[in-house]
Amino acid sequence: MSESVSVLISEEDIQKRIGEIAAQINSDYNGNSIILLGILKGSVFFMTDLAKRLNMPVEMCFMDVSSYYDGTESVGDVKINLDLDISIKNRHVLIVEDIIDTGRTLHMLIDRLSSRKPSSIRLAALLNKPIRRDFEIDVDYTGFEIPNKFVVGYGLDYSQRYRNLPYIGSLKFTED
Repeated sequence: MSESVSVLISEEDIQKRIGEIAAQINSDYNGNSIILLGILKGSVFFMTDLAKRLNMPVEMCFMDVSSYYDGTESVGDVKINLDLDISIKNRHVLIVEDIIDTGRTLHMLIDRLSSRKPSSIRLAALLNKPIRRDFEIDVDYTGFEIPNKFVVGYGLDYSQRYRNLPYIGSLKFTED
């Protein structure tokens, strides 16, 4: 089996949209300091480019979370592989995610973070795939809504490959 990648969203379009999202965040937070909380590993590219365009005090931190699975079925819990090393109590938190698919892990993560009493929790996602949604997730800042395709690039991977592509591509598999 071989793989091929075709461009779905160009590097230029990604950068333009991140600038638009940053302008909206700058307006919404009106100079208040925020914590950018990146969900590893896919969000790193998006979060870095977004942070460079924000004009308020920004603190950056990361979490690594995953759902527990038993075969192909989720058992409804979230495993935190890397937790925050700071308190978010009475602080504005902006979760930065690469893609929202079913929403399962993010739904549970937001619930857990809410128990830590932040002033606010908002969500910025570069990609949103609403057709796959199992859990209702309010996305405050969306880069692009995409169809139900397997995508790679700009932080997204397939078996840890393709993250370094400067664009979002659709990955296709073909029989050799």
